[in-house]
Amino acid sequence: MHASDARILRGAALPTGVAGVVAIAVGTLISGAEGALGAALGTVVAIAFFGVSVVAVGYAAKISPQLIFTAAMASYLVKIAAMFLLILLFQDTTAFDAQVFGYSILALTVVWIAAEIRVTLRMRMTYIDDPAEAAGPGPQDAAASAPIGPSAGRSP
Repeated sequence: MHASDARILRGAALPTGVAGVVAIAVGTLISGAEGALGAALGTVVAIAFFGVSVVAVGYAAKISPQLIFTAAMASYLVKIAAMFLLILLFQDTTAFDAQVFGYSILALTVVWIAAEIRVTLRMRMTYIDDPAEAAGPGPQDAAASAPIGPSAGRSP
């Protein structure tokens, strides 16, 4: 994982974890132990789902820059399928408060995205390549020293 990816992961996961603790406390106040369990599961789901995206895109970036979008979309589709599966599996559960679970995920999604934006904006990362470095070392450009005009192509 690239250092900037690790910084983004830490910078977003930590505030989300803190907000998750707050969500657990609020869930406890609203619905007791079921609310606390719903908020705790929501915290785990939010951090895991966003963390998977950062790791997948970071891994794809090491392989090839062209794979970044594919990895982002694939991880998104897998997360949507996993969320539908979670909803199907737990739609009739009474072990935790489903509303606290859902609202916790929504709130923690906002926290994660805000923290990720904050970390990204504060990073000093170049996003424009130097054309000289991109071309790499090589022989001098012959066209740059060629004569221009009517005498071009004639030998002296």
